[in-house]
Amino acid sequence: MPKSKKLSPISEDLILDRLRFENPWWVTGHIEDDYKRMRERLYTAHFQRLVEEIDVRRAVVLMGPRRVGKTVMLHHSIARLLNIGVDRRKICYVNIENPVYNKIGLERLFALCQKATSDIDPGSWFVYFDEIQYLKDWQVHLKVLVDSYPRTKFIATGSAAATLNLQSKESGAGRFTDFLLPPLTFNEFLFLKNKEDLVIETTKQWSGKDQSFYRALDQGKLNDEFLNYINFGGYPEVVFSEKIQQDPGRYIRNDIVDKVLLRDLPSLYGIQNVQELNSFFTTLAYHSGEVVSIEALSKSSGVNKPLLVKYLEYLESAYLIKRVNRIDLNAKKFRRATEFKVFLTNPSLRSALFSPLNSTDEEMGNMVETTIYAQWLHRDWFIPYYASWGKGEVDMVGLGKTQKPIWALEIKWSDRYFDRPSELKSLISFCRQNDLETAIVTTIQKEGIVEVDGIALDFVPSSTYAFTVGKRTFG
Repeated sequence: MPKSKKLSPISEDLILDRLRFENPWWVTGHIEDDYKRMRERLYTAHFQRLVEEIDVRRAVVLMGPRRVGKTVMLHHSIARLLNIGVDRRKICYVNIENPVYNKIGLERLFALCQKATSDIDPGSWFVYFDEIQYLKDWQVHLKVLVDSYPRTKFIATGSAAATLNLQSKESGAGRFTDFLLPPLTFNEFLFLKNKEDLVIETTKQWSGKDQSFYRALDQGKLNDEFLNYINFGGYPEVVFSEKIQQDPGRYIRNDIVDKVLLRDLPSLYGIQNVQELNSFFTTLAYHSGEVVSIEALSKSSGVNKPLLVKYLEYLESAYLIKRVNRIDLNAKKFRRATEFKVFLTNPSLRSALFSPLNSTDEEMGNMVETTIYAQWLHRDWFIPYYASWGKGEVDMVGLGKTQKPIWALEIKWSDRYFDRPSELKSLISFCRQNDLETAIVTTIQKEGIVEVDGIALDFVPSSTYAFTVGKRTFG
C-alpha cells in the first residue's frame, strides 16, 4: 500500500491572491457595487468616529448578534476612508473565516497585506479583521498588534458575541474599544425602506422640557409598518427579502439562533447541554415581556438554579435577551434581584421561533412592550426599570442621577385607556407617590393629553413612540 503524501501548506501566492480579491479598492479605488447599493446603518457615523481616532492607541472591536450587518458596516467604513483621501493601498480587509487563512496569526496576515500591495511601510494603515473569533487566542494577537504598530488602526468584528465579549473584557483592557451593533431600531427599519416620510417631527414636553417628538402622517400605514417590524424587522437581510419573510423561521432560527446556541462556544460559560439551553431560550422567547423569577424558571424548566443563572448570563451576553430589574412603589431598588422581566432584544426572534403575529393577536401586548424596550436597550448609557409592588405595576420607569424617577411609561396595545384613563390606577399611584406630574401611555392610534387627579396622561401611539425613541438614540 503506497504511503500517503504529506499535505503541503497553502502557498503564499494563493494567500496573496485571496487578499487582492478581498480588497478590490487596491485597484479600483472603491468598494464593490453590492455594498455601495446598500444604505448605511445609522450607527455607521458613530462607529466611524472610533475608526478614525488614529491618535488613540486602541483597536475597535465591533460586536453584535449574527446577521445585523457588521460586514456591510466594515465596507461602508472603508468607503468613508476612501472618500476622505486615505491611501487605498493602506486599507486592508481580511475575512478570518476563510479557510485560506487557517492558523495564520494576525501579525503575519498584516505582513502579507503589506506584501500584496508592495507597501512595506507598517505605518498609517487601517486593517479590518472580520469574524476574528475563528482565530484561536485572537485577543492576544490583537493586543500585540496594537502595542507593536502605534500608527496603524486595527478594527475587528465577530459574530460569536458572547465569546467575543468575554475575551475582549478579559484580555483587551486598555487596548480595545468595544462597539455594539444591535438589531435594527424601528427608526432604522423605516430608514432602510425609505419610509421615514410616514412621520413628521414635532415637539413635546418630555422629562420636563421641550424635546423633539414625531407624529404619523397616516397612523394606519405606520402601524402596518410597525407590525412588519415586529415580525421581520430586526435584520437588514429580512427587511429586503420577501422570500425570507415567507419562512423567517428557517432563516432566523437556523442561521442566527442555532448558530449562537450551538456553535458560539457556550462551553466558555460552563454550559454542556446546548439542547437544554436551546429549549430554555425558546421558553423565554415565548414569554418575552413577562415577570419571571429564578425560582419559577427552575421549577418550570427543571434546570437547577446555578445552571439557570449561567444560561441567563450566556443568553444576555450573546445579545439575545435582556433582563430588566424592578423597583418598588417608592422607586427603591431591591438588594437581591429575585424577580425581573426578560425581553428579547429583537422582537422578530419570536415570530421566527413560532409564527408571525397579527395586530389583533393576544400576544401583541407583550410583543409591543418587547419592541419598545428593544428601542431603549440600544442606549447603553441608560438603564430602564419597571416598577412592581403588591398588586401594582408600571411598565417602564426612568431614574435620574439621584435615583429619583424622572418619567414613567405605561405600554398598551389598546385605545381603551384613552377613553377610560381612571383605570390606570397603578400608573396614577406611582406618579403621586413620586411627585410626577405627567406620564406617557401608549395606544394603538389614539393620542392626546387627558388629566386624571392632577396627573397629565400623554397618550401616544406605540408605533410613533417606538420611532421617536429610536430616532433620539442617534441624537
